[in-house]
Amino acid sequence: MRTSFYKTLLLAMLVVGITISSFFCTTKTEKATSETPTSLWQNVYDTAAHYVGMQTCRGCHNDIYETFMQTGMGQSFDHATKKKSAADFDQHALVYDKQLDFYYKPFWRSDSLYVMEYRVDAGDTVHKRVQKVDYIIGSGQHTNSHIFSTNGYLYQAPITFYTQKRKWDLAPGFDAGNNRFSRLIESECMTCHNGYPDFVAQSENKYISLKTGIDCERCHGPGSLHVADKSKGILVDTSKTPDYTIVNPRRLSTELQNNVCQRCHLQGIAVLNDGKTFFDFRPGMKLSEVMNVFMPQYEGAEDKMIMASHVERMKKSECYVQSGKMSCITCHNPHVSVKFTARQQYLNACYSCHQTKDNSAASATLASHGCTESEKLRAAKENDCVTCHMPHNGSIDIPHVAVTDHYIRKHPVSNLEQSKIRAFLGLKSFNNDHPDDITKARAYMEFFERYNPNTGLLDSALHYLSLQPEVERRQKQNRDYIRAYFLLKNYQKVVEYASGLQPAAINDAWAAYRAGESYYQLQQFDRALPWYKRATEIWKYALDFQSKYGVCLLSLNRTDEAKKVFEFVLAENPNHVAANTNLGFIYMQAGQNAMAYDYMSRARNLDPDYEQNLINLAVWYHNNQQLPAARKVLQHAIKKHPENEQIRAMLADL
Repeated sequence: MRTSFYKTLLLAMLVVGITISSFFCTTKTEKATSETPTSLWQNVYDTAAHYVGMQTCRGCHNDIYETFMQTGMGQSFDHATKKKSAADFDQHALVYDKQLDFYYKPFWRSDSLYVMEYRVDAGDTVHKRVQKVDYIIGSGQHTNSHIFSTNGYLYQAPITFYTQKRKWDLAPGFDAGNNRFSRLIESECMTCHNGYPDFVAQSENKYISLKTGIDCERCHGPGSLHVADKSKGILVDTSKTPDYTIVNPRRLSTELQNNVCQRCHLQGIAVLNDGKTFFDFRPGMKLSEVMNVFMPQYEGAEDKMIMASHVERMKKSECYVQSGKMSCITCHNPHVSVKFTARQQYLNACYSCHQTKDNSAASATLASHGCTESEKLRAAKENDCVTCHMPHNGSIDIPHVAVTDHYIRKHPVSNLEQSKIRAFLGLKSFNNDHPDDITKARAYMEFFERYNPNTGLLDSALHYLSLQPEVERRQKQNRDYIRAYFLLKNYQKVVEYASGLQPAAINDAWAAYRAGESYYQLQQFDRALPWYKRATEIWKYALDFQSKYGVCLLSLNRTDEAKKVFEFVLAENPNHVAANTNLGFIYMQAGQNAMAYDYMSRARNLDPDYEQNLINLAVWYHNNQQLPAARKVLQHAIKKHPENEQIRAMLADL
């Protein structure tokens, strides 16, 4: 269920672990907000302030627009066109998934991009699926990944082009034998990799419309108040005073500057505050007003980093710790691509702090800035501070890429032991030094669910949950205990916490689903049904929830109602494998063999290894006296699902 683009982060670490010129502005800055958030910047907390779009900004700021569009942010997301793609499409554009035994071939048909999935057995193509790609995500500096839309529901395609290596390979996280065409592009992903989209709130991954690239308002906040003033001729001389109708990050405090950047450049385990969504952060806020972002901390493994962990790495640096004033824009001009930024700009950022006592003209050399390395080595590195102290490092979550490590150190990774994980120390929030206990508990559950099924993490979660007052636990509808015990597969404990609640009073779709699934696993279908139904009322367009609701109706022999549910799912997404499988079963039970076979064949074309559909197909073939076909399907099924005793028994009967 919880499979999205973003949720591949940290995966590689866990395999080896656990068992603008430079900105030195001296103008007055805004101080961090108090417990009751306020801001001099009018567009931070004014709910009437709304987004106007980058083209509106361009009307007055075209020069900045033109340079910004060359940055990785400006090129982060767009339609799948030949102009947007940075990929090669020669004979080497072929990827093999050895876990699932599928080949993937990207190709152009006229001006449209497609990915073909196929399987070969004994020299024959035994499966083929062709999927049109609608969007390319990634600037092309490191990768191009591929997104397709089915009636507004967004999913990631299985392959990515890694531009630094000029190599096609499986998309990050797809090498573990899962996903294929089912990884949801949820709002957490889209709100970092793009401008804010028009999102269907009752869904996990359905969108009405999408921006094409990160835009001005992601860093400056909604622009309607600013535009309204300018339209009225109200102008501000910003060389003398700020224009408070729109945030200027350069005038924020260092902390709030970093909060703007770490909304997306601090990727880890994001735990939303109650009542908040990934759309709620605005520049000028503390990120902790909306979410807390945790990262696992280890003893050793100093060189292990994820691709978008820039702020976390920077905050480990003595430059950040000692200065108290270092922010991302100390070195970076967000309006200008790093490809077009002079190297001297970064060196000047170093020199701004690393000065000698001698301020004479002779101090202009690198040696005078405090570098203790030999002249020979400095010359070999072209007197470049960044080369030595911020080397390129491999990303553990994204293969085939190398990025600048923002953990500034005198001797990065000085010995082999530092590169090895020796112990898991716990989770740390990098945007809030004092997260509350329930937030810590949720972080440990999220870490377990996304990355590492080590039940010790859930022990930690339950410990932090035990520290909250009983009244607070009940106010939160027991949903955190429901989640913890659900992840432990202690379904009896889940229903104990759910038994004192009424489904209609629950406002958390996942809590309702987990309660329903727990009753279902305990074979209490009648009690499961209202919880499944409640989940679909909260998130009508969460199609997997709808599918489970339909299955529960089937288990209660409420076939007509179940049929309507599956028909709704397929009206939303005709490629939903489970809904096709279950509709095929309903028609088979009704004796409508042709319709049954059509739906089951469609499910097999979408996923030739889907366990329940293979069982249903074997039954269909058996009922229609096609025993060789039934045997062939079951032989394939047992090969893919060797632990399934039902399949083994069916083969024995044949």
